[in-house]
Amino acid sequence: MAGRSMDFDPIAEARENWIAAGWEDVADGMVAVTSVMRAHQILLARVEAALRPFDLTFSRFELLRLLAFSRQGALPITKASARLQVHVTSVTHAIRRLEESGLVRRVPHPTDGRTTLVQITDLGRSTVEEATTVLNEKVFADVGMSAEEMAGLVKAIQSLRKHNGDF
Repeated sequence: MAGRSMDFDPIAEARENWIAAGWEDVADGMVAVTSVMRAHQILLARVEAALRPFDLTFSRFELLRLLAFSRQGALPITKASARLQVHVTSVTHAIRRLEESGLVRRVPHPTDGRTTLVQITDLGRSTVEEATTVLNEKVFADVGMSAEEMAGLVKAIQSLRKHNGDF
């Protein structure tokens, strides 16, 4: 029941069910994975609500923000894909949608004829600046955790990412 508070924690109840089914040795792992997945849903819903007025998804916002942070406001598509840690196909889809809105354009690389750059437009730059302000105010300023809790969460997730070869 998304968006409604419950009188109990369904993940804690799932843990008890896991134990009752004889899977006690993996119950904590199930709780960890399920908790991260639920946290992802909660945070993504908040981010997408903040970005909705800009007609942006988080993935399109991330691409615009990456381009706005880059020195030239443009990157090769393959480099954008690598920095965002997503497949080139996903970046290409995001570029297509951002192009339709006039927020980016594809341009030939000035020295490498085989490479195409994705470049942020002036409209894209102003849009991502406004969207960033809204995200900072509505999501990032109050994630729902203390600074110490956030630091612990980041450290734990960084450990998981490193263990799984993410960096």
